[in-house]
Amino acid sequence: MPHETYAACIEACNGCATACNHCAASCLKESDVAMMARCIALDIDCAAACQFAAAAMARGSEHAKSICALCADICQACGEECAKHKAGHCQACAKACRECAAACRSMAG
Repeated sequence: MPHETYAACIEACNGCATACNHCAASCLKESDVAMMARCIALDIDCAAACQFAAAAMARGSEHAKSICALCADICQACGEECAKHKAGHCQACAKACRECAAACRSMAG
């Protein structure tokens, strides 16, 4: 079953998508939302990429490796941006992004 082969990466993607969605919502509540604009935009892209990658792996898509490679790139960019901000939600998101990027790079092989 494809989803069993990809289980760890799917889990990392789902965790990252959750962290990114939480981060984006939390950034919108910060006092200087404009300063968080790039973080929010990348959070949204990253969550969508992670959800797409997890679904592709669960289906055993022939494009799963390519999708995971793209997801890793987006996770890396999001993680780098989140790491610039001191807020706890940004730091947690950066960690989830780093973990997901590593899992997706392994999967993309």
